[in-house]
Amino acid sequence: MSTRCKMRLNAVFAQQWGGVKAIFSCEYDTETEEDRRFAKATSIGLAEFVIDNPAAMEQLVIGKAYYFDITPA
Repeated sequence: MSTRCKMRLNAVFAQQWGGVKAIFSCEYDTETEEDRRFAKATSIGLAEFVIDNPAAMEQLVIGKAYYFDITPA
């Protein structure tokens, strides 16, 4: 079984050693049907990732929503 979360990128901080820390949280627009479904299933959440991959860092846009899939390893 897997779970999908929808999270918004709130901030990106440069790290002293290189790379960035990206901070995501669950934020939803109650005017859209998709966001109402996500708000019910994953209403509160926070995720922080340290990323040291230039290609991945280029894709990060503050304020943009991203999907996160959680599946057993």
